Amino acid sequence: MIDSSDSALTPAPRIDFGRKVRRLRLLNAWVRVDVRVAGVCVLLAVLAVVIGVASLTNGEYPLTVRQVWEALTSGVTDFTHTVVVEWRMPRALAAITFGAALGASGAVFQSLTRNPLASPDILGFSSGAYTGAIVVMIVFGGNYVDVAIGAFVGGLASAAVVYLLAFKGGVQGFRLIISGIAVSAMLSSLNTWLTLTADLDTALVAAVWGAGSLNGMTWSQTGLGSLLVVVLLIVTLAFARPLRQLELGDDAAQALGVRVEPARLALMLASVGLIAVVTAAAGPISFIALAAPQIARRVTGSAGVSVLSSAMMGAVLLSASDFVALHALPAMLPVGTVTVVIGGGYLIWLLIYEARRRG
Repeated sequence: MIDSSDSALTPAPRIDFGRKVRRLRLLNAWVRVDVRVAGVCVLLAVLAVVIGVASLTNGEYPLTVRQVWEALTSGVTDFTHTVVVEWRMPRALAAITFGAALGASGAVFQSLTRNPLASPDILGFSSGAYTGAIVVMIVFGGNYVDVAIGAFVGGLASAAVVYLLAFKGGVQGFRLIISGIAVSAMLSSLNTWLTLTADLDTALVAAVWGAGSLNGMTWSQTGLGSLLVVVLLIVTLAFARPLRQLELGDDAAQALGVRVEPARLALMLASVGLIAVVTAAAGPISFIALAAPQIARRVTGSAGVSVLSSAMMGAVLLSASDFVALHALPAMLPVGTVTVVIGGGYLIWLLIYEARRRG
């Protein structure tokens, strides 16, 4: 005979999912934190800072770490202070924050479509932001704020077109990618035509800027851009849980209480905003949004992409690419040239890997 009182006091066996998880209490709510993901994020953050410090010390006017620290803390306005604070610091900070923006944006779209090939570059949102910015530059001759507004409007318009073309009783990942590729191809042709029909000086500026470059970054660009990136990243992270639930499919997410289309639309708006901010300040930097989420997923061993780890990986990739573009090549190149080479190699590997896995 079974004693019901004893069985009721027996604790339920713990299920081992193969990953260490800790529960933390934040803002009167319990949050589960994956130990490995948290450790990788901390490591990537430290690595991004190390690369940033290396960027501050290297150049035609080499400095030591102590000189950099004194320039940042002493308050003395000398040539070293100008080199560190006014010339190098905006670029190093932009590489970190803009890389985080690209990585987070790529993670959102890859999660929404459940496809590792989905990124703002392929879906046409980067091309749309580029179109909006280049129209402002050529037609209106606007300043940085005007270009930023144009990039956001262009990215939002291209996202709306892709979303409407892909919408049929909901948005499916395959339709979204196909629609994005078509819109991206047409916008690329439009951008080429706009550049060819502009006057020579404007066309040269647009062409150099269109390669994706952090050259000549100032505090007005980096400060405003970084502030917008932080705000949009907070919004994106706030929707991290609905994003994971959307990976289960619209029906399952709706059964779990997620308002599917509003959540998806909010995530897309925040992600397009991240791409627009980066494009307005530095041009369309390609392939970071494609590669960062998948590399982060493999490093953390997660089943799906994570916004936070993807953002940290994006910061490391763009910082490292900018350091290579500045110091590791015979001539200084736009950072977009380096990211295209890295991203192109990664894309080839990813296509081969997926073909072998499914074959």
